[in-house]
Amino acid sequence: MALETGSTSAATSATTSASTSATATPPARSGAVRVALLGYGNVGSALAELLSRRAEEIAMRTGLRFELAGIAVLDLHRPRRGPGAERPGLFTGDAKALVERSDVDVVVELIGGLEPARTLVEAALRAGKPVVTANKALLAQAGGELAEIASAHGVDLLYEAAVAGAIPVIRPLRESLAGERVLRVMGIVNGTTNYILTRMTDDGMDYAEALAEAQQLGLAERDPSADVSGGDAAAKAAILAGLAFGSDVLGTTVPREGITGIRSLDVEYAARLGYVVKLLAIAELLDGGPDVSVRVHPAMVPADHPLASVRGPFNAVFVEGEAAGELMLYGRGAGGAPTASAVLGDLIDASRNLRAGAHAPAPRRRQTTVRGNDELRSAFYISLDVVDRPGVLASVAAAFGSHAVSIRAMEQDGLGTEARLFFLTHVAREGDVRATLDALAAIDTVVRVGAVLRVVGADDAPARGAHAPVRSR
Repeated sequence: MALETGSTSAATSATTSASTSATATPPARSGAVRVALLGYGNVGSALAELLSRRAEEIAMRTGLRFELAGIAVLDLHRPRRGPGAERPGLFTGDAKALVERSDVDVVVELIGGLEPARTLVEAALRAGKPVVTANKALLAQAGGELAEIASAHGVDLLYEAAVAGAIPVIRPLRESLAGERVLRVMGIVNGTTNYILTRMTDDGMDYAEALAEAQQLGLAERDPSADVSGGDAAAKAAILAGLAFGSDVLGTTVPREGITGIRSLDVEYAARLGYVVKLLAIAELLDGGPDVSVRVHPAMVPADHPLASVRGPFNAVFVEGEAAGELMLYGRGAGGAPTASAVLGDLIDASRNLRAGAHAPAPRRRQTTVRGNDELRSAFYISLDVVDRPGVLASVAAAFGSHAVSIRAMEQDGLGTEARLFFLTHVAREGDVRATLDALAAIDTVVRVGAVLRVVGADDAPARGAHAPVRSR
């Protein structure tokens, strides 16, 4: 199969040929582990560099030697640098043939996307070859099915690099906390959005300015929509929910809100109240389980919370366990070298297990129900732009009251013929808040409903640093 296509006939062929050999012969203990590398972008080339530059150190520490059996790429004629570039015969445009080669021990998939990645990964697993991947989209869509195939054929499917780059998150949830009852996993898992929000917080930049800077620095794509809309974080939230709770959650179904509607004034107001704005991926048990909630949205995090100090393009995952208490894992969540480091760790584990005739524990899977957000409860921050004339505040307050959403604090800024209102609510049901927002948008004197942010850790005590309940400026 060439990388450009992912046909049904090719998938059928891969499955048929693999079914005749359910378990591959482990590599000889004295021989090199032969690796098929699918993809040679930022992460793939960085992995090849690590395997070459650190070969002796890896062998000394692990007893393993790695050899690239082949590298599958989309364009064979593209000039390349780095390990393997001097060996043109190492590169191939036929990923399927490379995966099926009898001299390949382990497959590393770094193509990304759903196809042909899914067909190739499944073919490798059915052939008894462990797979290491950093493909969050694939795992969020088909991770449960692929894990079952891997388990049935006695090999590993490892994906430490899929959620937070170099940060070890997957292995602790799968192994170290296997006996722990995890209550919540909450994290900053997208470096692009965290960089943008950090610049807005620290330097007063507006969203567009911070995004443009992130793009100039290579921290944001030319089309940043997957990051700033919350789509990237939603795929990672689905993976975390599967690991923490055994839930089968499709990344495409995770409710998500991005950061495009957040303005510098929202960030400033949050700071005055003692909060920092972050984009969070959250997976948590509800009412003791088995129901769970999985979601992505911006939130106001207390300034003394560990996640509030995660700055720039860094990531962090905060885990709350019933017995273990609170844990936080922090580090670089993206970039070629950090991600390749996580891939290399998985490659070593997979190769050790292959030689021992073993495989990593399969993710726990159990029947859970993923609830919608309407019944969740939180305090909220809401900003509105309104026409500045008598009676506006009364109609706005009536919209809140008619949906049982109580206002804790309010401020008003005059803007000539318009005014900007900032509200902090008491803890309220999310469905009621959404109904309130619809009612506010229908008021003819409301020019714009601005940012809507949940408040993490809020209760009905006075707001941190809050001013009098109503204040005009």
